[in-house]
Amino acid sequence: MPKQKTRKSLSKRIKLTRNDKVVAMKPGQNHFNGKESGNTRRAKRKDIKLPVSVKKIKRSLS
Repeated sequence: MPKQKTRKSLSKRIKLTRNDKVVAMKPGQNHFNGKESGNTRRAKRKDIKLPVSVKKIKRSLS
């Protein structure tokens, strides 16, 4: 049976922490940020914790 391939689109967006929490960047921070307020720009720098099933994420990343 062949190996399962990693879902590259998911692996670029999500990271697993040491304690099995799923962390991702906030969406919409690539461009057009100059017209947003300073509070919005600062809030986008922080990562967010996603309430998803870690078991499914590990299966798709392996």
